[in-house]
Amino acid sequence: MRQFLAGVVATLVVLALGAGALVLAVGDGAEPGEPPPSPAPSGVRVPPPDDLGDDETWLGAVDLDSREVVSAEGDLVDVQATGTGVRFGPDGLRARTLAIDATIPFDTVAEQVEGDIRLYAVSGGRAGVERPARVLGRDVLVRATGRVSADRGQLLVVPETVDVGAPDVLESVAGAALRRLVTFRTDVPGVPEGMVLREVSVSGAGFAVRLDGTDVAVGR
Repeated sequence: MRQFLAGVVATLVVLALGAGALVLAVGDGAEPGEPPPSPAPSGVRVPPPDDLGDDETWLGAVDLDSREVVSAEGDLVDVQATGTGVRFGPDGLRARTLAIDATIPFDTVAEQVEGDIRLYAVSGGRAGVERPARVLGRDVLVRATGRVSADRGQLLVVPETVDVGAPDVLESVAGAALRRLVTFRTDVPGVPEGMVLREVSVSGAGFAVRLDGTDVAVGR
């Protein structure tokens, strides 16, 4: 799913330039660091670099709002993206700053996690997790509710409650193993090089995320 969020960046540039579709490939997510500076306020010109080539296009500041971004690898909903200093040419694009707020549907995140798992929203801003398992010779459906956070650039779910609908003795004997089954961390699909997951919360539609970064590179 390395092109997933990169599709948002591509759409941002395509809409700004009025161009055709772009095919993008992205690098791995960057390690968390200091948040990037805020984009320049409206009406403030962001000057182009002195070395801008004849075959490059410079966008001082661009904004994108979209209810949905659809790709073969997954969807994003309620997307808001803001970039400054976007430089686009034959080798792809690079943004001086880029920030994306979006919701990643539960099914898209579940596909990132090994094994059969279902994710959903529960009360109190928690995530619900269900997955089948075989514990102590019995087939059970493990249900959990967990806290969601952004941890070292990844989406982390840590269970607060775990239930298998079995006698207490089963839960006490296998409690640690059950918790491991419903504890997981995963990368946000397709984060371009230079962007980091900063915040995550649970909504009815999925995981609401905020990513930002500086010197964000997306190759063609």
